[in-house]
Amino acid sequence: MTISARTAVIHGRVQGVAFRHHTKLAARAAGLCGWVRNCADGTVEVWFEGDDEAVARLETWLKRGPPAATVERVELETVTPAGHTQFKVRFD
Repeated sequence: MTISARTAVIHGRVQGVAFRHHTKLAARAAGLCGWVRNCADGTVEVWFEGDDEAVARLETWLKRGPPAATVERVELETVTPAGHTQFKVRFD
């Protein structure tokens, strides 16, 4: 099993629509670790790591998001895994 990690910045109507909560559920269901948080500029930022296939599934999910969201653009970057042990919502 190959482990990979990504960061994503999601643009659009992504705050106030439970995007963080649904991202946490999707990531945990896929067996991924990392975090999600709202940013001051109205975007949502996600760090996720795990099995390559699970990472790819979350990438696809982020491009549509939960039903109430309108995703306009997702900026993805490959990063070095940080060894996160769970997936959580950050409030910083």
